[in-house]
Amino acid sequence: MPEPARILHGEGFLLRPWRSDDLASLLRHANDADVSRGLRDRFPYPYTREDGEAFLGGRVLAPGTLNLAIEIDGQACGSVGAQQGVAERGHTAELGYWLGQAHWGRGLMTGVVGLFAPWVMDELGLFRLQATVVDFNLGSARVLEKNGFQEEGVERCAVYKRGVLHDLRRFARVRTALP
Repeated sequence: MPEPARILHGEGFLLRPWRSDDLASLLRHANDADVSRGLRDRFPYPYTREDGEAFLGGRVLAPGTLNLAIEIDGQACGSVGAQQGVAERGHTAELGYWLGQAHWGRGLMTGVVGLFAPWVMDELGLFRLQATVVDFNLGSARVLEKNGFQEEGVERCAVYKRGVLHDLRRFARVRTALP
């Protein structure tokens, strides 16, 4: 998958490729139990220097995942990405994102998804962009709803994380024609 050729400018943030000099900022924002609790286990807690180096070295996400840093005030404070399906599901991608807790509650992630979702759908030629949200993560569900994603259903007992069984809520944003 080609690397995005440009930086996306949002209200109070930039979306840009990750750089090796983002390590210190990545560690500062990622090493947070509250950030990691709603994410896949490949995003560990504690988040160590080795974890950050592996991520920046391209050894964590699936090959072909388009992933951008969320830069706020010159620092990488989170991430947004999409993993495209293959074969008959190549028109679909799975959206994922996180933001350092210092920036929660300010509407930034709503803006990030609002900028990224239509861009990545055009960039990858997608008809469908989907995301799952752990049942307790009401803020993430609101981000998706505010950006035109519709809830399609619940995957019951889908995630066992930190000793607790959780449902996953499935959301999608679709279109039936490409621009």
